[in-house]
Amino acid sequence: MIDRLRRYQFLFEELVKRDFKKKYKRTILGMAWSVLSPLLTLLVMKMVFSNFFGRNTEHYTTYLFCGNLIFSYFSESTSQGMSSLVSNSGIFTKVNVPKYLFLMSKNVQTLINFGLTMCVFVVFCVLDRIVFTWKLIFLLYPIILLLLFNFGMGLILSALFVFFQDIQYLWSVFTMLLMYMSAIFYTIDSYSYTVQCLFLLNPVYLFIRYFRKIVIDATIPTVWFHLLMMVDVAVVLGLGCWMYKKYNHRFLYYV
Repeated sequence: MIDRLRRYQFLFEELVKRDFKKKYKRTILGMAWSVLSPLLTLLVMKMVFSNFFGRNTEHYTTYLFCGNLIFSYFSESTSQGMSSLVSNSGIFTKVNVPKYLFLMSKNVQTLINFGLTMCVFVVFCVLDRIVFTWKLIFLLYPIILLLLFNFGMGLILSALFVFFQDIQYLWSVFTMLLMYMSAIFYTIDSYSYTVQCLFLLNPVYLFIRYFRKIVIDATIPTVWFHLLMMVDVAVVLGLGCWMYKKYNHRFLYYV
């Protein structure tokens, strides 16, 4: 894959530039929306939920920001990646290029947005009097895994979108349901042990919980927690690669 990326490096770079410019085309604030959008969402959530869930939660602003930061990146990456094949059908139906390049360009664009929001997240942590420790370096682990997880989900969704374009409507409903199941604005402490374990079946919640453990609690999750995240990513990424390999030629007849 690395050799093929080098071969198509110019195309890949142009795709990233095009996707980035296209997103902010004809907008007054441009790239500033990458920061303003999650901040406005955070503001609304804080206004709505702080009186209900934030009274007994220490560093509730950071707690809420962690959840919103991770979920927004996941939602944006998968939603934009879903149409990556169909929207670029005019290219790969005429030129033989690796089809995953189009999805990768979308992922790079959303990763840049995530990085910009991370900078704002650090500022909010300082304002919330979060004490930074050397353990922050462990945030690289969930970020890398989340990047791979989003790519894997993008492979699955973009392949399904070629054959069943209704998937975009189902996915929007599913992501809304997933948001409420990811404990973004509430804690799971009041639930029974069995229910708390069920939350661990949600990969997005695992990434959110990891961030909160490192940033707020300054503790490193257990080894089995690391392994659980890795297994989730491996399953999704493996399934996505298998679907692209199996239906690679059939994509040409359905776009």
